Amino acid sequence: MQAQFNIEHSVFFDTDKYTLSKTEKTRLQQFLAEVEKEGVIQIEIFGYCDDRGTSNYNLNLSQNRANQIKKVFKSNSFFPEKITSVDGKGELLLTIIDEEDPSIIRALNRRVDIVVSYPEKENKIKKEVSLNNNNEEKAFSLENVLFITGYSYLTRKSKKVLDDVAEIIKKETFSFVIQGHVCCTDGTVDAIDKKTNQRNLSVARAKYVYDFFIKKGINKTRMSYEGLAHKFPLGGSEDKDRRVEIKIISK
Repeated sequence: MQAQFNIEHSVFFDTDKYTLSKTEKTRLQQFLAEVEKEGVIQIEIFGYCDDRGTSNYNLNLSQNRANQIKKVFKSNSFFPEKITSVDGKGELLLTIIDEEDPSIIRALNRRVDIVVSYPEKENKIKKEVSLNNNNEEKAFSLENVLFITGYSYLTRKSKKVLDDVAEIIKKETFSFVIQGHVCCTDGTVDAIDKKTNQRNLSVARAKYVYDFFIKKGINKTRMSYEGLAHKFPLGGSEDKDRRVEIKIISK
């Protein structure tokens, strides 16, 4: 089986709806316009519901949501022949995400996850870490560590990527800063974290990675975190600025 990596995008729906809101339609169209076209192996579409309603109702609604996204892919001629799964998974339980407010969890569970797969690229994390001895003060992005738009929650498959990053870093000794970035604000102005309604989303995402690394056994004395808002845009598509970077500060 060919090794591959995935790009993910989540589309969110209103309660009991499977039609796209104007905002979500715009987000999806932007994703399709910006995502890499070359080398697509397959596209998977998974629909979900919150835990309200009967099992049969939720299963049908989740399938209708997945079908709706497939229609958008076809209407945009975005490799409809590469779509291998259009699957309604039914309801997601409140315990999936550690969050005290059920309304937040239910809003996040009313969604479709899109997974676009490509041939595996060289492990950039290993390459960047191996350059540490000659490149102090070097920063590199955690590729494919993606967050749900507006939140500091990772997308479905990003935890596995972050697991791999943690295992690589555990074998090293350097100290580093975890830096969070966001798109679409005015320079030093941070984005709003929809979980807390605080304007500190870049900080929240960096802290998520920091806490994740601690749980994976990386000594907290080796690392710190900070939010850099939109001070350092990369240019090009906006999704590139929704990122977390590791800045190596000492051997």
